[in-house]
Parts: sequence; C-alpha cells; structure tokens
Amino acid sequence: MMMKIQDTLSGRKKSLLKSKKGALKLFVCGPTVYDYIHIGNARTFIVFDALVKYLRSQGYKIFYLQNITDIDDKIIRRAEENNTTPKEIAVSFEKAFLEDMQKLGVDATTKYARATDYIPEIAGQVQTLVKKGFAYKIEGDGYYFDIAKSRDYGKLAKRTREQAQDATSRIDESVRKRNKGDFNLWKFRQEGEPSWETPLGRGRPGWHIEDTAITEHHFGPQYDIHGGGRDLIFPHHEAEIAQQESASGKKPFVRIWTHIGFVTVNGEKMSKSLGNFITVREFLKKHPPDILRFLVLAHHYPKPLDYTEKTAEAARHSLETIKEFLGKTKLAVNSGVKKPLPPALFKIGSYAKEFQNASNDDFNTPKAIAAIFSLISKLQKMVWRMNPTQAQTAAKFIKDSLKAMGLAIKVPKIPLGIRQLADRREQLRNEGRFGPADKFRKKIENLGYEVEDTPIGTYIKP
Repeated sequence: MMMKIQDTLSGRKKSLLKSKKGALKLFVCGPTVYDYIHIGNARTFIVFDALVKYLRSQGYKIFYLQNITDIDDKIIRRAEENNTTPKEIAVSFEKAFLEDMQKLGVDATTKYARATDYIPEIAGQVQTLVKKGFAYKIEGDGYYFDIAKSRDYGKLAKRTREQAQDATSRIDESVRKRNKGDFNLWKFRQEGEPSWETPLGRGRPGWHIEDTAITEHHFGPQYDIHGGGRDLIFPHHEAEIAQQESASGKKPFVRIWTHIGFVTVNGEKMSKSLGNFITVREFLKKHPPDILRFLVLAHHYPKPLDYTEKTAEAARHSLETIKEFLGKTKLAVNSGVKKPLPPALFKIGSYAKEFQNASNDDFNTPKAIAAIFSLISKLQKMVWRMNPTQAQTAAKFIKDSLKAMGLAIKVPKIPLGIRQLADRREQLRNEGRFGPADKFRKKIENLGYEVEDTPIGTYIKP
C-alpha cells in the first residue's frame, strides 16, 4: 500500500511517490527561540521525526528541513526583560531547543536553518514581490504584502479575503496599510533593535518571509510537504502561500500541507496564567522521554491531544507491557523448546500487514500500535510454548516496527546480583525447600524486582 497523507488545502489524502530523481522535500516550521519549548511544540517535532523515520524505513529518501526563527518581536522583548541582547537570547534558547530534541530522540532533521543566515535571500524575495507589484513600501515603517493582489488569499484556512483581515501580529500593525490583513515583509530599523543592511534599506525580516526564502533557497519555488501545528494555518502558512506563489508565479507552492492537532492540559489550553504550561524540561523531570514519544504516537496526529497525568501513566503502562513481553521472548529464545507453535496460532505476517497498512494510511500511528498490542495479547499466554526461532521472530517484528517510528524499546537489564539471588531461589525450590526460597523472593522484591515462575524457567522484571 502506497503512503498517503491528508492534505489540509484540498481536504483529501494524497499519495507520496518515491522519487527516482532525488529526495522528497519536507519543511516543518521550527521554534522561535525566546523560551523553552512546551509539550505542544514537542508533539509537532515528534510526529514529523517519526514520520520521516518511518518513510526512510520504507525506502523513501527525504530531505527534512526545519527553520529556527532567531529574530522576532518575542526575542527582542525577552532580551529587554533580561537586560541582554536578542542574539544572546536566541543563542541560549536555540541550544536549549536542540538539547530537548536530543533527549526526545528527535534527530531525523537533515538541516536546521537559522533565519538570520538567509538575510540576502529574504531581501531578494521581497524585492521580487515589490517588482511584481505584490508588495509596497511605507516610509519609515517597512515593506508589506498587499493581500488584495492575491486572488485566492485565504484558501488554506478556508477564509474569504474579508475574513482574512482579522489576524495580524504586532509587527504587522500600521494605520498606513492598504488593507487591514496586509502583513509585514521587511521592517525598517528601529532604535535598539537588530538590523541588517540590504538593498531594501537597513532593517529586519518579517516572520512569514523567512520561511519561503529558506525553502526557495534549498528546494526551489515548489516542493512536496510542508508541516507545522494547526495554529500556524492562519495567518502564517496562508502568508507563505501568497508570498511564494506570487513571487514565482507557480502553483501549487506545496503539494501536501500537514498540520498537527493542538495539545491541551486537563481539557484546557496551555497558559502560564492557568499554571498548566508544561515545558519539555518540566515533563522530563517527572517522566522518561519515551513516555512523551509514546503518548504522542498513541494519538492520531491531526486530532487534539489532551494531556493529563493519567494519560502519561497509561503510556508508561503500555511501554511496560511491551518491555515485559519482549523480556519473556528473550527467555523463550534460550528455552530449548523444540516444537514450534502451529502456524495457525503464529501469524506474524497478518499483524505486520495491519501495522504497515495503518502507518501508510495517513500515518495512523495509534492503529499501527494497536496491531502490535493485538499480537502481544494473542501470544502472551503462548509465549512459553514458542520455540527460539518464533520468539526471535516475534521480538524482531515488534522492535523493528516501533524503531521505524523512532521508539527504541530496550528490555531492562537485570543486575547480576539479582539473577544470582533468583538462581539460588530456584535451586532451593528444586530441593523442595520452599520456606527459604520464599525468603529469597522477598529479598528480591525488596530490591525492586519481581520473579515469575514459568514452564521454562524464572522470569525476572523490575
């Protein structure tokens, strides 16, 4: 089954074809580095990291580009609050962002592109828009995009041009604009703000223009997939379409638009004033990274995800179930069982097909993960009857499937001392000395481990 992804613009699923000429081109909006990222930001980055890893496991070549907004009103404001420079703020939080990504195992990105490294490209694209009549200059202010010149402005968000007048950021505010919804492309130098000398005059880029300048530089005027959170559909992605299609005269700018659903906390939007704003760093103080990754993949990416401590606990329990089953298959590999389970009871192929079909159908990760749990549920009671080859086959399918989405499941190692205690207990049991054996069980439990007596030996787990 060919991979299909839901396209926000058309409202239908579109096929991803493997390119014979080169890699598929994917761009995802990265962070504005003025603060630590929160779990809502992390969801977007985890989803696309998992998608890219899965596609690569299926033989796709992907160039995954992500920008880093390192000049912005928010960065300037944070610098003023901390009595430092915008550059120092940007450098500090970019470092923090990359550290968070490393901890979460988000490492599929081919290239990170800082906005300030593309000032000539940004200025060049603004000049093109001015030359073609899509942008205009306001003296002492900057250059703005004239949305009245873009006939289908609002098509991504399904808004008319009149409805598209109601969302502008602070940098876009100006009483001298032609249309309320016109957005800033280049802001002329303001006292105390970072600025760059260009043919447009000394200043800094608007928010939307940096992305199209970066993607045009690396991908050209058209490419395959553009992703980001749902909050970016309007006005950010709408503005990107208007800029690039107006500058190049080519449509569509992007073949597939992919947007990730919102994350709420206990049913409410995250807000510092409500005290429910959870940064990745705060999350990782309480939970290991694979909990957040599993939690994200257990929900289909376009839908909302409501985070609670119960959902985190459910993710932990699910991971423990997988690890426990893999631990049991490891014991079964060394069991020496010769007679295999009948083929009718051991159908890995059907679950593998179910996993792949779900993954290929709009990257439905919860359905794909459900296929793995269906297999575990079926084999759980028969695990001690599997011969070593079957145990290896089942474990490999589970590990490889989850690894394809960036979930590296590791069976906990049991310390030598614990294994020695379990061996001594087993020896006592074989001698019929069940009282002393039970004392060893309790000793093992006090050290944080459990023992389970199975038909093929003692199974130990944390």
